[in-house]
Amino acid sequence: MARKLRMGMIGGSLDAFIGAVHRRGAALDGEIDLVCGAFSSNPEKSKATGEALYLPENRVYGSFEEMILKEKELPEGERMDFVSIVTPNHVHFPAAKMALENGFHVVCDKPVTLTMEEAKELKVVIEKTGLIFCLTHNYTSYPMVKEARHLIKTGQLGDIRKIIVEYPQGWLIDLVEASGNKQASWRTDPARSGAAGAMGDIGTHAENMIEYVTGLHITELCADLTIYVEGRLLDDDGNVLIHYNNGAKGILHASQICNGEENDFNFRIYGTKAGIQWHQMEPNTLILKARNEPAKYLRTGVGNLSRHAQVHSRQPAGHPEGYVETFASVYRNFAFAVRALWEGKEVDPDFDFPGIDEGIMGMAFINNVLASAKSEGKWTKFVV
Repeated sequence: MARKLRMGMIGGSLDAFIGAVHRRGAALDGEIDLVCGAFSSNPEKSKATGEALYLPENRVYGSFEEMILKEKELPEGERMDFVSIVTPNHVHFPAAKMALENGFHVVCDKPVTLTMEEAKELKVVIEKTGLIFCLTHNYTSYPMVKEARHLIKTGQLGDIRKIIVEYPQGWLIDLVEASGNKQASWRTDPARSGAAGAMGDIGTHAENMIEYVTGLHITELCADLTIYVEGRLLDDDGNVLIHYNNGAKGILHASQICNGEENDFNFRIYGTKAGIQWHQMEPNTLILKARNEPAKYLRTGVGNLSRHAQVHSRQPAGHPEGYVETFASVYRNFAFAVRALWEGKEVDPDFDFPGIDEGIMGMAFINNVLASAKSEGKWTKFVV
């Protein structure tokens, strides 16, 4: 079907950070148009956002329920094709479930739901409807992350033995949620964020990254969580020892009270033949290290990279691949999958994106970390 996909957005008002990122990413490749939205639970705020985005007044809604039902009534050639859910976590499940049950594909921010029970129920709905669900674990879309995955998959690191993944931030060093900071207020509120704080917000990115790049799965873990800032309700720092299904051992730490840190998401993975290192704040470089050899600096757009990396490279060599572009790749690949479904074609596996299974693993990670942190025995068998 030779046309753009039509997107409706749930959440993402003018004062929301992530909604604008999603809109820019979705528009970047010319595959998707924003046609409607329920941008806030406050109808006036939703209306103001729609006006700022130059949407027709009759396509801006006061709630996601209203949007889904009214869009469904429109002719097939006008209605939205999918929803993008960019709300606090507690809205993910009801919005996604209703959209799917009314015939709309879904892109959803992470973590997938508020609870594991909701995530598993959502998987049943996805399978029943046959529609496409995408979860925006965007960091796995960087070209050099794709290359890291390719190197491991093709055996160039040998057997994986040691994994270190770190995600330190410093923006919650103080009780900023008490001063009206919108991003902090919902992320530190159990009713809207879920049972975990830093581990749910950024720890799930770290867990997803390692599972994606290595193909390994956690078998057991030992977690230590802390609330450092007095008055905060959810963890703002966490450290996890991990055992993987091939015998590898790992260390994962996620913290939002690391003074002076911006967004230093990084990983180091060591195998019997070589090791690799990648930093999100310098995303164009993947460092490949082997014993008795000089370190090799693999660069986006330079040399004979795998096709998996090349199809996600957007800039000429020497130009940084950016954060918005990772969202663009997720949305583009999702659009390709929807179009393939319409046309009865196979999806190119190099144009991959996370889905409900990755969402369920994220919820399992949160649950197991919380269980281990509360346990006197500490080591907890990983249960999905």
